[in-house]
Amino acid sequence: MLLAGFFFALMNVTVKFLPHIPAIEIILFRSVFSFFFSYLILKKQKIPVLGNNKKLLIIRGVVGSVGLITFFYTLQKIPLASAVTIQYLAPIFTSVLGIFIVKERVKAIQFFYFAIAFAGVLVIEGFDPRIEPVYLLIGIVSALFSGLAYNVIRKLKNTEHPLVIVFYFPLVTIPVAGLVSFFYWVPPRGWDWLLLLVIGVFTQFAQYFMTMAYQNANLSKVASLNYVGIIYALGFGYLLFGETYNLVTYSGMVMVLLGVILNVKFSGRPKLKIKSGAESGKNVVHKN
Repeated sequence: MLLAGFFFALMNVTVKFLPHIPAIEIILFRSVFSFFFSYLILKKQKIPVLGNNKKLLIIRGVVGSVGLITFFYTLQKIPLASAVTIQYLAPIFTSVLGIFIVKERVKAIQFFYFAIAFAGVLVIEGFDPRIEPVYLLIGIVSALFSGLAYNVIRKLKNTEHPLVIVFYFPLVTIPVAGLVSFFYWVPPRGWDWLLLLVIGVFTQFAQYFMTMAYQNANLSKVASLNYVGIIYALGFGYLLFGETYNLVTYSGMVMVLLGVILNVKFSGRPKLKIKSGAESGKNVVHKN
């Protein structure tokens, strides 16, 4: 998950370098790259590209698209670290929704740690005049839909190859992004083309490593590791865009990180129910 976070951070920085290109257009280019890249690898490895659970795969594509479109929009409108911090409410939504969707247990004390992290985000928004309430709301919507997407990924762990899940993201996104981009199209020029290609490369690696992490580890713990991206965003924001914050805003980010660290410490792995298969002569792992 740490590796996925690093590639996502590089993607975020690249998006920030394209403020003149509409977010939906960037997502269209990113999706086209991901579509062909994933398709070629799946065909090479002789993996059925449409997968098994098509209904859940389509849902993953839809909620993931909404989450990404809203996140890219906030990236272009507010400081990098603030956009990342607000979007990283996703682990909170992931863990809470995980109680109902994938039936993972969350300890009572973790809700207190979630509250600390959420309060930190409110501190950041309240003391940073560059963040308007509408951008905060859009960021929260992004986090909510990202949390839904991560839970669907976990539901697909026993039926789908990680690349199939990644493939459905552009499969669903391209038609929608293509239609909307038609009305807001801004022709890329010069270095824009290279940056758009780089976004596609970084995102492909990030999506693959993230999918593997969510399929193979405890949902709450993996989701919380997303917050490491705040550190990446602070560093890149300062070095590349000259973004600075006041002491209160930094304290809000510390609150977010504190909530995350405590949550990682106290989150537990779910127990698999293993039943001895007397009739089949082997152990059977019950799937959620």
